[in-house]
Amino acid sequence: MTDDLLKDAEIHMQKAIDALRRELLTIRTGRATPALVERVMVEYYGAPTPLNQVAAITAPEARLLQIKPWEKNMIGPIEKAIQKAELGFNPTNDGQLIRIVVPALTEQRRREFVKLIKGHVEDCRVAIRNIRRHAMNDLKELEDEKMIAEDEHKRAGEKVQALVDRYIRDAEHVGEAKEAEVMEV
Repeated sequence: MTDDLLKDAEIHMQKAIDALRRELLTIRTGRATPALVERVMVEYYGAPTPLNQVAAITAPEARLLQIKPWEKNMIGPIEKAIQKAELGFNPTNDGQLIRIVVPALTEQRRREFVKLIKGHVEDCRVAIRNIRRHAMNDLKELEDEKMIAEDEHKRAGEKVQALVDRYIRDAEHVGEAKEAEVMEV
């Protein structure tokens, strides 16, 4: 019974780490990566649609993104959506594809991104602690309903805390790696 609860908590904690990784992919590092624009919402036949569902996004060079719409009539809406997203990019199009030159980051901008990264890591820590709280509440309920003994509750609580410690360390490592990448000139 406690094993299922621990497994469930671990799955949720891993999802929190995965969400952190996805979120950090959208932060610019001075290097072009399709993740920078793939979540931009484009008006596609009246419905807001993520850019990666209406075009192929590639990074042929370290500071260049190319976006090739699957339908030529989407060039204009895609270009407008990128400008509206306020990512600091100035897209150009040649009628076939859109090119985005990713500008080098200034020192001040890098520091702003590091603050943003730290905020995302803290959000992940909070999510992991919330998962711990839910797991501990569930353990308490099981003990109150006499489904597990007090010592089993205590052992499971220690295992939950070990999971929390491990996943918070993982979140910090992910954040530190991204910070190093952003600060790299």
